Amino acid sequence: MLPAPPRSQRLNPMRAAVLRSLGKPPRCEQFPDPVPREGEALVQVRAASLKPIDKQLAGGSHYAAPRELPAVCGTDGVGDLSDGTRVFFGGARPPYGAMAEWTVAPRAFTFPLPAGVDDATAAALCNPGVSAWLSLAYRARLVTGESVLILGATGVTGKLAVKIAKLLGAARVFAAGRNQQVLGTLQEHGADAIIRLDLPDAELKDAFARAAGGSGFQVVIDYVWGHPTEVLLSAMTRREFAPVGAETRLLQVGESAGPNITLPAAVLRSAGLTILGTAGIPPRDVMVEAFDKVMAGAAGGHLRVDTVQVSLAEVERAWQLEQPGKRLVIVP
Repeated sequence: MLPAPPRSQRLNPMRAAVLRSLGKPPRCEQFPDPVPREGEALVQVRAASLKPIDKQLAGGSHYAAPRELPAVCGTDGVGDLSDGTRVFFGGARPPYGAMAEWTVAPRAFTFPLPAGVDDATAAALCNPGVSAWLSLAYRARLVTGESVLILGATGVTGKLAVKIAKLLGAARVFAAGRNQQVLGTLQEHGADAIIRLDLPDAELKDAFARAAGGSGFQVVIDYVWGHPTEVLLSAMTRREFAPVGAETRLLQVGESAGPNITLPAAVLRSAGLTILGTAGIPPRDVMVEAFDKVMAGAAGGHLRVDTVQVSLAEVERAWQLEQPGKRLVIVP
């Protein structure tokens, strides 16, 4: 990446993916340069991934959607600090975001990157990889030898969760998804078996029951929610008084199939089910450990993500693109 001219020598404000109306895609426009405050770092952006959460925020459907506009899109990215350190960063101060030539981020949320991971890979991998690692190891507390079901395993984060579950010692990993093309590749990522979420309800319920077997799923990472989760809960509900074996810890992460479910009381009373949420941002030491593990996996070739790079000037077009199983990366 060629160095930009010093900000004091540039005649025009920076370019950024500027959102002016919730529900409409951002456009590449000029935006005032950010000025760092105490505890913040000025970052020259190299790359920023376009994730489902970025679209949810811009669309106004996410609880953290911007309250004041205009604003710059992008929750995290890769860039250079003033001393030349290449970092992954997150938590840019509104109205600034990662999809810009420059941004400001808390120094506590800048993490030096290893040389063996390129910009696009780091931008695409860090967020979903760390999210999947934290979901499995920190929130669901996966124990070696347990069985794991990934609901929504065909998305970028779901694919990584399949691989990370194996790296963390899961005995069996079941990958459930709706994209048949991607689903067929998941055994290469470590899945022991796959489940099609587009099956009729009765067949899907039977598929869940067969996969659970006598020991059940100890961990469920749920990126879909909505109706597929309702079918899973129906499959888990017992129809008689019987001893409950191992607890099932269901971690609610995403809502690609719908934001709501109907939750029968019977499943909670009969199935030994605990439902958890991701619970926001964990302590920094936990984040750093997960980040280091994911970056080590990337540098060693164990964790990877397919990327499609798009220039910042084409961000409006990129917002409409669909690349199943791949991550779009916006490059200034």
